[in-house]
Amino acid sequence: MAKEKPNMNVVFVGHVDAGKSTIVGRAMFDGGLVPEQEMKKLREEAEKHGKVGFEFAYIMDNIKEERERGVTIDLSYKKLMTQKWQITIIDAPGHRDFVKNMITGASQADAAFLVIAAPSGVQPQTTEHLWLLRTMGVKNLCVAINKMDAVEYKEETFNKVKADVGKLLQGVGINPEQTTFIACSGLKGDNIVKKSENMSWYKGPTILEQFDNFPAPELPTNLPMRMPVQDVYDITGIGTVPVGKIETGIMKQGMKVKVLPGRTGTGIEGELKTIEMHHETLAQADAGDNVGINIRGVGKKDIARGDVVCDSAKPVPVVEEFIATITVINHPSVLAKGYTPVFHIHTAQVPCQFVELIAQIDPKTGETIKENPDFLKNGDSAKVRIKPQGNLCLETQKDNAFMSRFAVRDAGATVAAGMCTEITKKK
Repeated sequence: MAKEKPNMNVVFVGHVDAGKSTIVGRAMFDGGLVPEQEMKKLREEAEKHGKVGFEFAYIMDNIKEERERGVTIDLSYKKLMTQKWQITIIDAPGHRDFVKNMITGASQADAAFLVIAAPSGVQPQTTEHLWLLRTMGVKNLCVAINKMDAVEYKEETFNKVKADVGKLLQGVGINPEQTTFIACSGLKGDNIVKKSENMSWYKGPTILEQFDNFPAPELPTNLPMRMPVQDVYDITGIGTVPVGKIETGIMKQGMKVKVLPGRTGTGIEGELKTIEMHHETLAQADAGDNVGINIRGVGKKDIARGDVVCDSAKPVPVVEEFIATITVINHPSVLAKGYTPVFHIHTAQVPCQFVELIAQIDPKTGETIKENPDFLKNGDSAKVRIKPQGNLCLETQKDNAFMSRFAVRDAGATVAAGMCTEITKKK
């Protein structure tokens, strides 16, 4: 069965309680994807937990603990059809401890909605969210100013928040003039699917219309096939099923593949038996598709989250060390040689050591400001040499930008973000 519409992955990002899940839930419900019966059940459950108004969020937050706490913990995926796309919505957690899941979400997204609550406006984490989206290569961004009902649908509140967010956008190199800002209320349904009757001053698109305003994702089908593994399931009757988004290339049934680094660091070979997407079996899937696969010769013990399934004729490199350009976003003191935080690269998490600070650079021009600086502080950009303390698959920006970006995390915060420019392969 062929796919009717091209797939686009859209991530919803924002501070905890900005109302991301509610917007998505409302879009699903008003879009006719959630039957009234189910909605009624969710409404009753929300009341039972003393969380009136959380029923829309429950559509996305399907984990019991999330319902009781009213917080999104892991990524959840939902499908939505618009005029142009089959949208896979990734609802990313805004909660501090959950940024690492959000990094994985953003790294799979073609476009993003940054959700800001009108009453609270810009929050400390908003800058971090923007840097992550930027580093993860999400270029198409729309800002949804939510909870307009809580500020009496006032245009001046909308404009003030818009101006504040605009300053932050400029700081990460996104032009606010070319960015769409939507005034909405997920809870009340204003400008989600239906045009609001409460804000005659607002002339922009609804959330649903905005999905179709995003430009088509550039699908890198011409690059070698790469699918970082997000999860591995054991499914009765099928066996081991790795799931993930094909970052680049084309995956075909019967293709010879290699799983790297695997447990050994040298990988394991196999053959693609089946490819499934949204419960349909496909003969082929392309870059941008989220799929579940079964590989002949690869069992549960051979593959884990963070591994990359690739074309065995053109395997992804396992690196000894690499050179990268990074920007320090949020380090408690200063970043010096010898520092060994956790690097989040595609779906992998590997401790890596900064073995050399080669040069501090001007982020706007890329020119060297200072050779071999003693340390780096927040806001600095630099060229650095890094040594993974484990097996890591990575490519350069030039060879495959999709497999070159990473975030650096330590003690629950995103310390830095960057991209790999040169690699030394493992012997």
